[in-house]
Amino acid sequence: MADFLPLALVWATLALHLIGERRAAILTGRPRDSRARGRALAFYAGLATIFVALATPIDTLAEKLLWVHMIQHMLLLTVAAPLIVLGAPWRSLWRPLPLGFRRKLARAAYRSPALAPARALGRAVATPLGAWLIFTGGLYAWHLPAAYDLALRNTNVHALEHITFIGCGILFWAQVTGSPPARPALSRLRRITYVAAGAAANVLLAMILAFSVSALYPHYADLVHRPGGISALTDQQIAAGIMWSAGDVPFGIAIAWLVHGWLSEQERRTRDLDELAAVPADDPSVADRPAPEAALEPRLAEPTTIASARPASRPGS
Repeated sequence: MADFLPLALVWATLALHLIGERRAAILTGRPRDSRARGRALAFYAGLATIFVALATPIDTLAEKLLWVHMIQHMLLLTVAAPLIVLGAPWRSLWRPLPLGFRRKLARAAYRSPALAPARALGRAVATPLGAWLIFTGGLYAWHLPAAYDLALRNTNVHALEHITFIGCGILFWAQVTGSPPARPALSRLRRITYVAAGAAANVLLAMILAFSVSALYPHYADLVHRPGGISALTDQQIAAGIMWSAGDVPFGIAIAWLVHGWLSEQERRTRDLDELAAVPADDPSVADRPAPEAALEPRLAEPTTIASARPASRPGS
């Protein structure tokens, strides 16, 4: 029964989001703009990815083939999670809840002394280091042979594994792109390093699976028959190849996007400097402008952690 919990959460969040988007259009008196529609499409694509991973033959074959199970994990961690982050669905999911409930929950979350430890924990895991440790720790913990086999034997643990992957993925990717109203806490260059560290952790685990001389997971090693007639070790090596190649594609896309943003920022800065240098020295407007050397300094935004960013709208909005 618990194995259906992730899918139940998918349908529940979809319903809440649709209601929230409809209510936002009513409150503003106009249809959602192109940016809001784009975020909604990204969120729905993330939910669809979860559905594909958990409610198609992928889920059935995952019990017999490790490489299919690895595809399932990569879909949750590196496809569904970043799409949900890009979708920034938080306000739309919050808006349909009863106003009184929202106010009580917000008041308790921000002020209740009993929830002070939870707030401290939230601030810790929402920092770049905390998010990376949670992401990497979850990835490695669930790929330990004992935990992996337990998830395959116990449906409750299996559901927890899938929910954990989605949650860890959201924490990790929120530090890369931000998820309004929250902003990333790192500059673009530091985010490139952050994503590269996540990719390195993924590759290292893939290498452990690829170069192991024996099958690491008893569940798959003890199968008498498996589709395709491949051995358990070959199955494990294929899974490692998928994790190593396809699993790193989202990390590569994120790094390319960040590098492009950084180069565009440098180009704008150079163009501004050239325009400033072209103004005659005796022009009165130059007095209020920064010196050329100041224009070269990096204009980095003040770091703001995901946990410390407060929503722009009040609970009653």
